Amino acid sequence: MIPPVSAIEAEVIVRLVVAAVLGACMGLERSLAGKHAGMRTYALVSLGSALFTVIGVVASYQLSSFAGINPLQIAGSIVIGIGFIGSGLAMSKGDTHVELTTAAGIWLMAAVGMTAGFGYFGVALAATVLGILIFSLLLRIENKLRHRYGTEIE
Repeated sequence: MIPPVSAIEAEVIVRLVVAAVLGACMGLERSLAGKHAGMRTYALVSLGSALFTVIGVVASYQLSSFAGINPLQIAGSIVIGIGFIGSGLAMSKGDTHVELTTAAGIWLMAAVGMTAGFGYFGVALAATVLGILIFSLLLRIENKLRHRYGTEIE
């Protein structure tokens, strides 16, 4: 059972929403310019970055009484490792489609997994819901805008 969202978690969720919305705004410009990395990719990367940052800060405070534990170092290692996997996904051969959005989604889920691992289930759930909305809703918006301006990309 997921416990109720605390005041700290509510603040973190607001930060996640702001990061996702701002990432989507930047991605909109890229999408309208006909680039593969559009609203969804930018929103997922911004959301993942925010999640890694806030959970590292919150966990550092939470675990500050334990000597030798550095959650920011754990987060940094996860970011590097998943970034390496994502870069492999994003590489293209010939005319194959570049999977930047999938790589960004996997990167986000690494942040979600770390957040759940630290016990912030409400924040992990909120980030997952935001990620799903970014994948589904922003795809529709991007394609409508791309179709309108003649730059539709699958």
